[in-house]
This record gives sequence, structure tokens and C-alpha cells, in this order.
Amino acid sequence: MSVRYPIVAITGSSGAGTTSVMSSFQHIFRREGIQAQILEGDSMHRFDRQAMRAEIQRQAQLGNPSFSDFGPEANLLKELEETFSTFAQTGAGRVRRYIHDAAGAAESGCEPGTFTAWQDMIASADLLFYEGLHGGYVGPEVNVARHVDLLVGVVPTINLEWIQKLLRDKTTRGYSQEAVVDTILRRMPDYINHIVPQFSRTHVNFQRVPTVDTSNPFIARDIPTADESMVVIRFANPKGIDFPYLLSMLHDSMMTRPNTLLIPGGKMGLAMQLIFTPMILRLMDLKRRA
Repeated sequence: MSVRYPIVAITGSSGAGTTSVMSSFQHIFRREGIQAQILEGDSMHRFDRQAMRAEIQRQAQLGNPSFSDFGPEANLLKELEETFSTFAQTGAGRVRRYIHDAAGAAESGCEPGTFTAWQDMIASADLLFYEGLHGGYVGPEVNVARHVDLLVGVVPTINLEWIQKLLRDKTTRGYSQEAVVDTILRRMPDYINHIVPQFSRTHVNFQRVPTVDTSNPFIARDIPTADESMVVIRFANPKGIDFPYLLSMLHDSMMTRPNTLLIPGGKMGLAMQLIFTPMILRLMDLKRRA
């Protein structure tokens, strides 16, 4: 953790509304004149797309059928901790991007499924903003979470996450349902052992819960919309949170526990701005005082 060079990390998974998360924080940064260095979690994968496929086959031949990009062996987690530590101390470091699709390839000049070259972070960054799967990771030799000043978990219910992956991979990537199900099953041990525990280390959690039937995600034909969802917001430490104000601004919301809000899914972006704007401004105020 750092006063002069704070780190904000979003630990999330597919189907949670990560686009809304990024958009909400970008609104805060732009409105408040904050220069944020973005670090994408996918950029810290150990293998590019082709090499990952080969490594999955190699691990299966070695008797490890559960090797996945959710696990520590497939990611540069020690390097991620070093990046956080270096930024917290100096405000500097190096980053790269993972190219997901043709649009990213056209912009970067790199092939989809590969990485850009490492480059220096922007020199004037006020904070480091990470979004990915391992912002709260803690393992035997790596502790990423200890460097984070504001750690936010964003996760859907498991069936909603599966619907999101099934429909995305089948429609936009051309995978068969059997192949997607194989990936889900292969990832499950790493999801349980390395992703889920991070949500107990967060300062705030957002969990999207559908209000339509998702009991069989393997026959779903569309992804439940934000308006077909509710979002559970849990604060690890509710001290200083102005719940009456949040309830007045987020209509049709309620408190279900002393540290928990239940809001309409369509209000998630607004809730993030209302909750995190004062938190980010406090980090900036501490930074200026330092």
C-alpha cells in the first residue's frame, strides 16, 4: 500500500459487468482530472493464445487436466506483485497489453492472441488501476493483495458467469458447446482455490444476481440484462459509508444487512460512482498531503 502512489484493483470474472466497472472508473478519473495508468490482468498471462493451447495439452499429458488461466502457473503473478510494489514505491514500472481481437490488432500492429512489447508506464500517473482476475491474489510465495489500497470484487452468480462464457465463446469465437464446457470444468479447481478466496480480501464486493431463471445455463439463449438482475454490494468495513444517502440516490434499493446493499442491476454504474468517487478523492487528498 502507498500514500504517494496508490493502487486500485478490480478483481472480477466474466458476466459480472466488467464493462460497466471500467466505464464507471473512467468517468471518475475524467471528471476529477485523475491520470490513471491502466494495467490489464490479461497482460500478465504467462503464455500467448497459441502457447497456452500447447501448454494445456502438455499438462494434460503429464496428468494435470485442470491447468487453466485462472491458476498461478499460467500467470506472471510474481511479476504482477513486483509491478505493484515498484509503482507503490516510485510511481513507475512497465506494462504491456494482450491483444484480444482484430480491432486490438489493427490498433497495435500485433496479432490477436499475442502481447505487445513491454513499455514504460506514463510518467504522470496519479494512481495505478488494475482490472483482472488476480488483484487480490495471495499464495505461498506471492502476495499481490497487500499492495492494493482499494480492492474491489466484481462477480456474478456462477450460472450467470457460465451463460456469459457459453454464449460469448460460441457466437464470437466459434467454439462448440462441448469445448466451452470442457474449459469450464478444467478451470473449476483453480476458480475455487485461487479466484473465490480473493473476494474475502476485498474492501467492497459487487455480486450480480439474475432475477430470471438461469437454473440450466447450458440451454440459455441470451444473457440476462442489467434490468433483469439485482446487485448485492457488501462493504468489508461499513464505517464512514453514508447508507441513507446511497438509498436516497439508488431508488428501489434496500439494506439486507448492516454492511450490505441490494440495488437494481441497472443502477450498478451509478452506485460505483457514488461509492468510489469519495474513496478515490480521499486517496488523492492523502497523496497531495504526502
